[in-house]
Amino acid sequence: MEVSDDLRRPPVSIEASALTRCRHRVFLDATFPHELAVAPENPGARQRQEAAAAHREAIRQKLFDADPDGWVLIGPDGSAARRAEQTLAACRSGADRIWGAVLPLEPDTGRRGRSEILLRDRVNGGYIPVVVVNHKVTDPGRGATTTGLFEWAPAVDETRKVRSQIRDQMRVAHLHRMLERHGLASPAQVAGAIGYGGDCVLVHDLSTILDDYDTRLADRVEIARGRVRTEPSQIGECRTCPWWDRCRSELTAGRDVSLVAPGQRAEVLRELGVRTIDGLAGWVGEPPEVWPQGPFEDAVVIAKAWLAGAPLVRRYRHVHVHRADIEVDVDMESYQEFGAYLWGTLLNGEAPSEYQPFVTWLPVPTDDEARSFAGFWRWLSDQRRTAERKGKTFAAYCYSRSAEDKWLLSSARRFHGFPGVPAEEEIKAFIGSPQWVDVYQAVTDQFVCPNGKGLKKIAPIAGHRWRDDEAGGEASMSWYRDAVGYDGPPDPTQRARLLEYNEDDVIATKILREWMSERAVQEIPHIDDL
Repeated sequence: MEVSDDLRRPPVSIEASALTRCRHRVFLDATFPHELAVAPENPGARQRQEAAAAHREAIRQKLFDADPDGWVLIGPDGSAARRAEQTLAACRSGADRIWGAVLPLEPDTGRRGRSEILLRDRVNGGYIPVVVVNHKVTDPGRGATTTGLFEWAPAVDETRKVRSQIRDQMRVAHLHRMLERHGLASPAQVAGAIGYGGDCVLVHDLSTILDDYDTRLADRVEIARGRVRTEPSQIGECRTCPWWDRCRSELTAGRDVSLVAPGQRAEVLRELGVRTIDGLAGWVGEPPEVWPQGPFEDAVVIAKAWLAGAPLVRRYRHVHVHRADIEVDVDMESYQEFGAYLWGTLLNGEAPSEYQPFVTWLPVPTDDEARSFAGFWRWLSDQRRTAERKGKTFAAYCYSRSAEDKWLLSSARRFHGFPGVPAEEEIKAFIGSPQWVDVYQAVTDQFVCPNGKGLKKIAPIAGHRWRDDEAGGEASMSWYRDAVGYDGPPDPTQRARLLEYNEDDVIATKILREWMSERAVQEIPHIDDL
């Protein structure tokens, strides 16, 4: 996209989020702010923002309840400039702990930023920025440096390892540099992040990331000021970007290679002189020495499929998916990391298919999950035993088992000892058996999927349609908040909507595996056919 030399831009300032964002998006955000302001709001982004705000408030309340007189609160009212004045005044008065800090805008560097917490470094002087985020910052393991919520005393944690979050690192580095400008940064060059769970503070060593931060900031500021040219290229971020329709149109017109080989794969291909889908489809010779993701041969097939308009391509002459006399489809619904509130099942056997949900409508996390989970497991075990007693084979199916496996195991651990809840070993035995079948894996093994392998992408090829046009994982999060009454009285219509959505998901899995067994060979071209 060409930018005229006399294009008038408003003063440019960026938050740390721009440092891990698509470079072309940074350009578009800065160049067309009025279009961005009227762009349709992404429901998933809004839901994540609301959940993050609720998490921040829960952490604030927890900290203030523990020490109500130990904090200076910078309230949300008033202009950013006014709140920045209040923040600097609190720092210069020697406040130990500040909540809601806003740092002064820096027109020359382009920085703007805010920190949920500033902690006075009682040993070295200055302030330590601590951010509150609604995602995990550690995993079980060892070696992370953490400190408690109520006292800054960093130490190596033998129970946690760091979960890499570059966006958090860039944000705390951004805040440290802004504090430095006013002589208020701790010389220890450390920062903190309180993540999902809110039971500790992960300590970041800023000395290892400041150089990377400075390079990223300089790059993004130059882009935002129109001094560096950028071009669109498809990456994972595109699916939720307000500019995607514009970029997709431009990429399609140029038959850009990133449409079939997004992300780093497109970068590798461009370095080799392959910039179009046609160029990739016509590849001759050995594959690139370095290829970031998946077999390179699949990328060539996807390019050929794009040119041919084929939604799927068979790898083999025959298509196989494990089948049984008694079949059960399973789909779980969870709300972020708080809990699994719904286990939906579809029984297919001697009688007509029957949908059976096991659900709690108390907001998760709740012990009532134990009841619904136990009910689901009891029912599933009954179907397995019935099949065995009748001398029939049994299989349970899901689509992309990682989420189901996670919540099966964590529910057994969390609710150990509740009536009907199975032992973790019983869950492990089931998910490790041939009776637990991942249809996603069967699709991955036997098809090349030009448009993605999600259930919403693949099941329509087999003829399935969801009744709700808005059906999807992100939309269901908003429905759930209304269904259980997070923001007002519980809405029964949204409960019905979630059950219908879950039922359609299990039906989709059934239709997909039946299609694979019966019609896929006739309807989907083989690789050699391209």
